[in-house]
Amino acid sequence: PIILIAAAGRSVRMRGSDKLLRKIDEIPQLRRIALAAFATGCRVAVTLPPDRPTRHAVLEGLDVALLTVTEYDEGISASLRAGAAVADGRPLMFVPADMPDLSAQDLARMIGLHRRWPHDLLRASGAGAHGHPVLFPADLVAELQDLSGDIGARGIVSKHAERLRVVPLPDFNGLLDLDTPEDWATWEAG
Repeated sequence: PIILIAAAGRSVRMRGSDKLLRKIDEIPQLRRIALAAFATGCRVAVTLPPDRPTRHAVLEGLDVALLTVTEYDEGISASLRAGAAVADGRPLMFVPADMPDLSAQDLARMIGLHRRWPHDLLRASGAGAHGHPVLFPADLVAELQDLSGDIGARGIVSKHAERLRVVPLPDFNGLLDLDTPEDWATWEAG
């Protein structure tokens, strides 16, 4: 599979700071999640807005495909379409960039289960709730190219509910994303 890290968002709820540049163990979150994805041995692509050169800079030296998303204001669908365009017939695992507890082991677990069930639509879960990442089998990736708006791939997941396999991840690894300075402060105090 190709791993798509969605990092084209504006971080507007951070009120001026960029959540993807916040450091975890001295590593900016965006680079940390890219390193976790890279550790799986899969090809990694990252969607980025055209006007955030610092996000580009924190990925320097990593063998990741950088996909500039000019229509980032449209929301997550623009990133999913960009990922589908470069998947080239391969499965696609969608990973939001702002999940600080998501680990290389979590991503590897999803990939390992995909190898066991290559036709299933895999979705991470935790504490009884659906989360991320979501791994789309190869035959469903083309449907991502028709998405619009900021609701992501919910419609595709619903349409293929009979193929959905939920993958429990530890704790809140597949659920927790941090969108505000207060969220970060709480998590850092943790």
